[in-house]
Order: sequence, then C-alpha cells, then structure tokens
Amino acid sequence: MTTVTADFTGMVLISGGAAGIGRAIAESFLLAGAKIHVCDSSAENLDVFLAANTDATATLADVSNPAQVEQVFSDLRNRGEGLDVLINNAGVAGPTAGVEDVSIDDWDRCIAVDLNGVFYMTRQAVPMLKQNQGGSIINIASGAALFGCPLRSPYVASKWAVIGLTKTWAMELGPHNIRVNAICPGSVAGERIDAVIERDATERGLSTDEIREVYLRQSSMRTFVSPEDVANTALFLAAESGAKISGQSIAVDGHTESLTNWLD
Repeated sequence: MTTVTADFTGMVLISGGAAGIGRAIAESFLLAGAKIHVCDSSAENLDVFLAANTDATATLADVSNPAQVEQVFSDLRNRGEGLDVLINNAGVAGPTAGVEDVSIDDWDRCIAVDLNGVFYMTRQAVPMLKQNQGGSIINIASGAALFGCPLRSPYVASKWAVIGLTKTWAMELGPHNIRVNAICPGSVAGERIDAVIERDATERGLSTDEIREVYLRQSSMRTFVSPEDVANTALFLAAESGAKISGQSIAVDGHTESLTNWLD
C-alpha cells in the first residue's frame, strides 16, 4: 500500500505511536512535513521508532495511567510548538473468550487502555487545541464499534464507547473549531490480528487457517487492511481536505458485511 503524501506542517501527538498503525500514522505525517511527538508503553518500540525517525520526539507512557499521560503533555509543552492534532491510537486487543469466561482483570485492563486512555489523553489535549484556536482529534476505533464481535466483549464495549465520545466531543468542541472523528479499521494485517486469530482458533478448537478465512470473508473485498490505509485516512482528516468533516465514524475495511461468526 502506498502512503499518500500531503502538506501538513502542524504539531501532531499520537498515542501508541511507535509501532503498527501508530507508527504508520506518524511516518505518514512526517512525510507530509508535520512535527511529531508520540507516546508508547514499549521502550523497545520507542527506541526503534526514534532511531528510524530522528526528527520525532517521544515519551514512554501507558495511557491508562493519568500521571503518565500528564508527563506526555509536559514533554509536549516543553517542545513549545503547541498542538494541532491528537490521534488516540493506543489500544489493546483484550481477551478472546465467552462473556462468562472473561476475567475481571482482563475486562478492567482493556477498558482502562482502550476507553479511559482516550479520555485521559483528550482532556489534556483540549486546552492546547483551544489555545491553538482549533485543530483535530482522531480516535482510532474499530469495525467492531459498528457491529458486534463474538468473544470480544471488553474490546467491543470500549470501541462502541469511543464512537459515542467522538459524536459528543464533535458537538462540544465544534464551536471551538475543533473537529473530532473516528476511524474504524477492519482487521489490520499484522501481529495483533495474528494473535487474535490464534486465540480464536484455540478457543474454538480449529486451525488458524480456518479462522483466518472466516475473518477474510467478513469483508466484501476479502482482505485485511494495512496500517498505511489507516494512516492515509488520518492524514486526509487532519489536513485541509478534511476541514469540514466532524462527528463521523469512517470505516476503512473493504466493506465489512458482518462480524458474525458462522462457525458457532
């Protein structure tokens, strides 16, 4: 997948920005001329990212920890370049299990990162965006936020909540010239979906190839999307091309027909 290039010279903060979708977004914006600060919970991923992208800066942080989120914004303010775009990308896949088998700890951890983290980041970002007299917030949700997804209760709950926050914040912040949108990727090729498929296969007693075929058939185009597909959409929304787009949940998924699993 080719990364789309556009002119964008603002300051962009990306959570979970050192690997996967987050890294693809960061590098897409860097190519467009943006200034980039990322946070990530993996020191190893941050080291690799910064070695490859020497113009970027970063903070080691878990977005589910409010004190660590405060440190992210302290580091960002120390750059002295304001904030134009917040991209809430950090997330975990959560458990793959029937609702009766989901542990309380697994539920709490998924909600803490995928929902609370979005709130913690946004509440810190909004004063900076208002000071900037406008900007953009992009929440990375999921196709699971538009349907449902068996065996993924905490993940689905968090992503549906993010859609609700996207609509609410678009209404709340629109008068301040702040646009808020969500991108809802389908299954994104990479290590995370591979791990989900492996857990699903184990839960059902099937092969990973059988489960992968089920996932592929959920999309009309019979394909997974790439991190670059998501990055291209984020850049479009943040740039002048998306100047009048707000409150939207945009699927990047090859048209998901259903997340129902007909193996049950």
